[in-house]
Amino acid sequence: MKSGEVKVSEKKGQIIEMDVREEYLTFLKKYLEDYSNLKMAVDCSNGMAAFLIKDLLGDAPVYIYDELDGTFPNHEANPLIQENVADLKALVKKEKSDIGIIFDGDADRVMFVDENGRFISPDLIIALLGHYFYEERGLKGDVLIDIRTSKAVPEYLARFGAKVHMWRVGRAFAAPKLRELNGLYGGELAGHYYFSEFFFSDSGLLASLLVLNVVSKMKREGKSLSQAIAAIEAYANSGEINFKLDRKQEAMDAVKDYFDKTEKSTAFFDFDGYRVEFADWWFNIRPSNTEPYLRFLAEARTTAMLDEKVAKVKEIIGKFM
Repeated sequence: MKSGEVKVSEKKGQIIEMDVREEYLTFLKKYLEDYSNLKMAVDCSNGMAAFLIKDLLGDAPVYIYDELDGTFPNHEANPLIQENVADLKALVKKEKSDIGIIFDGDADRVMFVDENGRFISPDLIIALLGHYFYEERGLKGDVLIDIRTSKAVPEYLARFGAKVHMWRVGRAFAAPKLRELNGLYGGELAGHYYFSEFFFSDSGLLASLLVLNVVSKMKREGKSLSQAIAAIEAYANSGEINFKLDRKQEAMDAVKDYFDKTEKSTAFFDFDGYRVEFADWWFNIRPSNTEPYLRFLAEARTTAMLDEKVAKVKEIIGKFM
């Protein structure tokens, strides 16, 4: 058969229609708790969350962009881009909500805004979920994080006795890895959260319910979402910085080599770009899996230190642009 030639099978397939909506909702409803003490704001991003979320949360939340529309008329369905979260932040402040929830287009990802309208870095939610799995349910098991995850997350989960594993970025790597580890749950900076009880796969809807369980319980104890996150967040974080260039590997090596020569590292990982840790800061630099970018992220004990390190990295990478 020539390259590009399509061979038509003589055996015909068949289309079997299956409606699993009610079955999925029945599964999710097992995790529902009493949220009557919470004021909630929800942005469905005109995506698939609009098809299901009201069957779970009813009319209690204030919803925006809850009409299914694949043209995404209100904002791009990517909550990692902060301009797409602006309307939810404003809604949370206007309604004096305890929490804001925003889904991406197919609702496999979810992200959160605290009661002050501040966006919560999705990796910190991995630590917050420890309260649900270890504290509320008393479960045992390992947690999976990606190579960009804040150092604060494994440090916080240590209080629950959790063993944390770091792995590559992307669902294609995370879901199989969690299954291989037979882990309890995991998450990524991109807002994917994986659960052993959901076939080691990700569900933004399930993650949102579990976070609401934690936030509702904490509010009854007199603690707000922002206070809960402040107890986790221990470092100044640069967020992901993107550099568009062709000489990615050379630039990555230059950054790593510079800091190897000037400081003593405490840990090194190279399965997804490089993550190099030092006593008071760390960085991850890696090529994008899907876009023509080199991505950089760093954390430090102080903002001044972070600014200094980021400035140096920009100087080094600038020579390759």
